[in-house]
Amino acid sequence: MPQSEPGSLLQSVLQAASNRRNFIADPRVSLPVAAMRARTSLGARLGDLRGHSVMLVTHRQITTILAAMELDGVARRIVLCPPGLTAAHLDATLRVAEIDTVIVDEVSSHDPRLRQASRAFCTDVLEPTAETIDRSLETQWVLLTSGTTGAPKLALHSMASLTAPIGDGLSTGEPVWSTFYDIRRYGGLQILLRALVGGGSLVLSDAGEPVDRFLARAAASGVTHISGTPSHWRGALMSDAAGCIMPGYLRLSGEACDQPMLDRLKLAYPQAAIAHAFASTEAGVAFDVKDGLAGFPAAFIGPDRAGVEMRIQDGSLRIRSSRTASRYLGDAASTSLRDEDGFIDTGDLIDVHGDRCRFIGRRGGVINVGGMKVHPEAIEAVINEHPAIHTSRVSGRPSPITGAIVVAEIVLKQGTFPEHEDFAAVRRQVRELCQSRLSRHQVPMTFQEVRSLEVAPSGKMARMHA
Repeated sequence: MPQSEPGSLLQSVLQAASNRRNFIADPRVSLPVAAMRARTSLGARLGDLRGHSVMLVTHRQITTILAAMELDGVARRIVLCPPGLTAAHLDATLRVAEIDTVIVDEVSSHDPRLRQASRAFCTDVLEPTAETIDRSLETQWVLLTSGTTGAPKLALHSMASLTAPIGDGLSTGEPVWSTFYDIRRYGGLQILLRALVGGGSLVLSDAGEPVDRFLARAAASGVTHISGTPSHWRGALMSDAAGCIMPGYLRLSGEACDQPMLDRLKLAYPQAAIAHAFASTEAGVAFDVKDGLAGFPAAFIGPDRAGVEMRIQDGSLRIRSSRTASRYLGDAASTSLRDEDGFIDTGDLIDVHGDRCRFIGRRGGVINVGGMKVHPEAIEAVINEHPAIHTSRVSGRPSPITGAIVVAEIVLKQGTFPEHEDFAAVRRQVRELCQSRLSRHQVPMTFQEVRSLEVAPSGKMARMHA
């Protein structure tokens, strides 16, 4: 791959990796970062793609990374296609983002969703090249939102907005980062940039890889920093391989993190500094919390703090910073990303108690019970306090009388109770706990035991309204 102009992602990564043994690894291959110098994964096509709007629709994350680093500063626009995108949403994205060329790898080149799209091929085999490439363009980066309440939106970022949160000292030395996230979503891309721009290494997960195998592979690579959603971590803690990693830093984001989850992680990884962060595709990374408590300090709300300003308006968290997306593309562009003061409404509802702010749910996830609003996450936080509960999901079920009733699904911890004690006893105790802590209309009408709860491709718990 040719030398890049200052300011491109490739140049930043190569400078950070100078004289270091950094690598990127997936289940099939481990590549030294230095191998990207004067080599290409795109063959002879890179120069032809200058000024193009490209969409990376690859099967493997590592081919996405290699192609994206080459294309930054060359392409006019890079769109990252997350896994699980429907054919209809893919077609809409190709149209809205004005895609000239789709980048595919060995598997995705046979993707029937792509039809007649113009394609370029990328691979994990880096070939020498002496080609001189002009990397002076300011490439637009387009990320798709999770689409939990409808079609995903296309949020427009710059490399400056994506890398703005990185200078927080997390990537000192030569950290080995890993993440349950897919790097084609905002949370995973943040870890990719932290790892490689920060002079570290990156161990990638794989959607088809069992959790225990991924954890064993991360451990064998010497992982020091690892991140995921609370749902990811619940799955990890149920794995027999949970104890094989010994990270020095553990991070949660993407969903509200309750106190039982934080306590369990601290018990499982006492050597780790544990933080939970708030971030979204549109608002970027707003803050992280390192005190071991759910929620965040009320002192975070108010004037500019480390480049981020937050306020609560109409009950929801609003954020203004240089880390946010600039706008939406397509039909969503008619919906202003920011209010008149430049704040982004995250849609995350906040309850303030004294010096602590707590997340009580998403605006779009409210259950209406006889005209009263019920937030599923607030009820789940109470249910999860019971020592027998691994996790829970609260949802609404249609009711001809109240419009909806509240129901709960519960996953029990293994080996918590003697074998002779059945779910009826746990259900009774959980109901009593809810009755003591919640208003009458918030208490679930039913508690159903399930073996597991589905996790969406975004890494978040799959919700019934999704």
